[in-house]
Amino acid sequence: MTQKQVVHFPRPVLFLMERLRAKGYEGWAVGGCVRDSLMGRTPHDWDLCTNALPAQMEECFAGLPVIGTGLAHGTLTVLVDHVPYEVTTYRVDGAYTDHRRPDGVRFVGRLEEDLARRDFTVNAMAARPGRLADPFGGQRDLEAGLLRCVGEARRRFEEDALRILRALRFSACLGFEVEEATAAALEQAAPLLEAISRERVYAELCRLLTGPEAAGVLGRFAGTVQVVLPEIGPCRGFETLHPSHDRDVWGHTLAALELSEPDLSVRWALLLHDLAKPRCFGVDEAGRGHAPGHGALGADQARQILDRLRAPHRLRDEVEFLVRHHDDALPLTEKRARVWLRKAGEQTLRRLLEVKRCDLAAHRPIPSIRRAEEDRLRFEVLLEQVLAQPPLRGLGDLAVSGRDLMELGVEPGPGMGRILWEIFRQVEEGNLPNEAGALRRAAARIADSDAQNAEKKSPDPL
Repeated sequence: MTQKQVVHFPRPVLFLMERLRAKGYEGWAVGGCVRDSLMGRTPHDWDLCTNALPAQMEECFAGLPVIGTGLAHGTLTVLVDHVPYEVTTYRVDGAYTDHRRPDGVRFVGRLEEDLARRDFTVNAMAARPGRLADPFGGQRDLEAGLLRCVGEARRRFEEDALRILRALRFSACLGFEVEEATAAALEQAAPLLEAISRERVYAELCRLLTGPEAAGVLGRFAGTVQVVLPEIGPCRGFETLHPSHDRDVWGHTLAALELSEPDLSVRWALLLHDLAKPRCFGVDEAGRGHAPGHGALGADQARQILDRLRAPHRLRDEVEFLVRHHDDALPLTEKRARVWLRKAGEQTLRRLLEVKRCDLAAHRPIPSIRRAEEDRLRFEVLLEQVLAQPPLRGLGDLAVSGRDLMELGVEPGPGMGRILWEIFRQVEEGNLPNEAGALRRAAARIADSDAQNAEKKSPDPL
C-alpha cells in the first residue's frame, strides 16, 4: 500500500453520511472497512460512527428501514437497498468483568475517544470523503504490515480476551507481523481465553486456519493456541524416530498445513491428523518409531474436539473421516473405488486426496513415501474414470427394466424387485457393465437360482 491509496466509499455509505450531515452531525466510516479499503481490498461490510445520539440517529434516518436491537449500546442498523449498515454513536466502554463485553457504555462527543477503545491501530481509523482520522498511527502500521494494540496491549486483551484470537486471525489472514509488545501481552493473557464461548473460539479458529499464513501463526503462537486446543501440547517436541520424518509431530503438522489449499475441512483435518501419535507410539527392536492405529484414535479425538467447539455436524463428520483414513491405503480397483465413492461422496474423497498429498509431501521422500504418493496419483486417475461413467441414481438408470425381466419369465412382484436391486448393486460395485445383454444374463441367472432355492425349500408332497 502507498500513501496515495484512498478510501472509496460506496454510494449507500455516502448517502448515510449525507443524511447525518444534513442534520448537523458527523458521519465516518470506521474500522475494518477503512483498513481493507486502504489495502485495496473490497470491504465485506461498512460500519459508520457518529456524534448523533441514538434518538437523533432515528430522526436522521426517518423513512428508511431500521433495526434498533443495538440501540442500548448506541447502534442502529439501517437498510439501504436491502443491505444492512451499522451506525453507532461515539462511545467509550465501561468495565469488562467477563473479559468479553463491557458492562455498559458511555456516549461521548469526540471521534478520537471512540477510536481509543478499539483493539488494533489498523482498525482504529475512520474516514469520510477527503479526510482520514488516524490518531494512533494505523496507516503507518498498515504500510509496515504490523499488528499493534491501541494503547496498553495487556489492557486491551484483558478487556476482551477474544482479541487474542483476533490478533492471530488478522496475522494469518492479512500476513501482518504481531508487534513485539502486543505479542508478549497476548501470550501472557492467553489463559483468559478459557472465559470465551466455544462457538466464538471455533469461529475465530476457522478464520485463522483458512488464512494464507495460518501455519506460520500457529507455529509462532502454539502456546497460545494450546489454551483452546490443549491436545496439541503432546505433539510439540515429540520425535517420531522414523526415517520418513525430519521434524517433530507438531512441525510435521505445520509443514502439511502450509502446503494445503485453504479448504476448511482439509485444514482442520491436517491440524488434527496426527494428534494421537504420542498415545499410540512404540519403538521396534531396530529403534524405529511406529504409531499403529493413530488414524482411528485420532479420528475419535478429532470428533471430541469439534464436538467441544460446537462445530457443524457436517464438518465434524467429514473431518473425522479424513483423519481416520489419512494414513490408510487407497483402493486401486474400480470396484473398491466405487465402494469408497458411495461411502464418502466425491467432494470428501477429493479432500482426502488433498490431505494425503500434503501429509506425504511433509515427509522425507523415502521409498515407502514415494510409493504412497504414486498410489495416491493412481487413485486420483481411477476416481476420474469412475466419475466419468454415467451415474446410477436408481433402478431407472439400469439398461434393463421390469418389462425385460418379464420377457425372461420373471413374475412382477417382490421377487422382481429383489433381482433388479441385486443387479443394480453389482453394476454400482463394478462387477457388471451397465449393458442390456450382460444385465439380462445376470437377471436370468439370479432368477434360476431363486427358483432352485424355492424348489429345495418346498415341502415334499404327501
